[in-house]
Amino acid sequence: MMNKDQRLRNIFYLLLSIIVAAGIWYYVDESSGRIVFQTVWDIPIEYTGEATLADNGLMLVEGDDSGTSTTVDITYRGTRRHIVQLDRSKVRVTADLSGITSAGVQTVNITPSYTDRGFNQSNTAIDKQSIYVATVNICELSHKEVELRCELTGNVAEGYSAGKVQLSQTIIQLRGQEADIEAVSYAKVIFDIGKNAKETVTSELEYQLYDENGQIIDKSSIHTEAGQIQATLPVYVTKELKLTVDFQEAPGALLKDMVYAIKPDSIMVSGDATVLNGMDSIVLDSFDLLSVTTENTSHSYAILVPDGCENLSGVTRATLEIGYPDRVTQTLTATRIQLENVPSGRDVEVLTSELLVQIFGTAEALHQVSAEDVIVTADLSDYAVASGTYMVPASVKVGDGTSVGVSGTYQVQVRIPEAQS
Repeated sequence: MMNKDQRLRNIFYLLLSIIVAAGIWYYVDESSGRIVFQTVWDIPIEYTGEATLADNGLMLVEGDDSGTSTTVDITYRGTRRHIVQLDRSKVRVTADLSGITSAGVQTVNITPSYTDRGFNQSNTAIDKQSIYVATVNICELSHKEVELRCELTGNVAEGYSAGKVQLSQTIIQLRGQEADIEAVSYAKVIFDIGKNAKETVTSELEYQLYDENGQIIDKSSIHTEAGQIQATLPVYVTKELKLTVDFQEAPGALLKDMVYAIKPDSIMVSGDATVLNGMDSIVLDSFDLLSVTTENTSHSYAILVPDGCENLSGVTRATLEIGYPDRVTQTLTATRIQLENVPSGRDVEVLTSELLVQIFGTAEALHQVSAEDVIVTADLSDYAVASGTYMVPASVKVGDGTSVGVSGTYQVQVRIPEAQS
């Protein structure tokens, strides 16, 4: 009996002899240029140019009973090394329909191709085909318009309301065989607005075709309009907006010292939630508080709601009533007079030693003011090269410059010497 080592050696020599024999066979087969054949069955025919066909009012009739060719068998020949590498997925057969201008059964040339560039006429070629032209059944297109409907899913949040769905189009144009398009009753999109929508929702949607029983119809044999349908659902909110005025304050004319009322002080507005969700008030106009006197005055303003919104209150104008009941005036003699932007190198003399200044504000604010709190400043920026005596406009500041205002305009007299050479 053979021992284990002898058996292993025998198996090794057997495998080696098989490999060597296969190599010799392959070498002889390749060196001799032996040609082999392989058939690829049932390659689908791709029809191109259907858009041009439709522009001519025609269409290709397809299906088992249509008479239109659907597949072709192709036999390839070539060296064994190349033929065994043929990949069915890379075999393509096309037929161009763009040159057809009339209905009826007719033929068109088919064009086979192999998309792998490693194969060419020098190593692989077509030996034969089951057909060299395709039979096509061409019919005239029928036309039909159907209504586009919208089915809503989802809900709007509590306190909000939805308007009418707006579609980018409400009619769908169909073209195809009369028997196919006559079965279509309507088209429909399904519009999901989500859960608790609080603002206007817009989506791009695909539509489906339905028969009169609400069953979806396969539209592969029907020419339909390309593109998606844009659907918009306005979501409205009803909101109370406060009416306000943009008060312009000034020294001695502070809003906290005024007595005012806006009538009405608010209105109810309904509109697009996208617009109103970020609003809590409507500004009627701006108002300069320096114009307010001790007596109440009345000012009327139009109430303008945002575009696309509705004023539910029915009131179109609001009234501002405002007064400054605690306003008092007082005259002080200002002695603190100063200059700024004095021309360089010149000793300017202030000829005005005292200036009567009229101030106003609340009684409490004026009670705390003395002449020492009044500062008069003359700006000489416009007199940089001037010399002589001038009355120069001056500004007046009282205290911190907020609680007490100044009435009137003021100027001080100064003498500017000539510049020294």
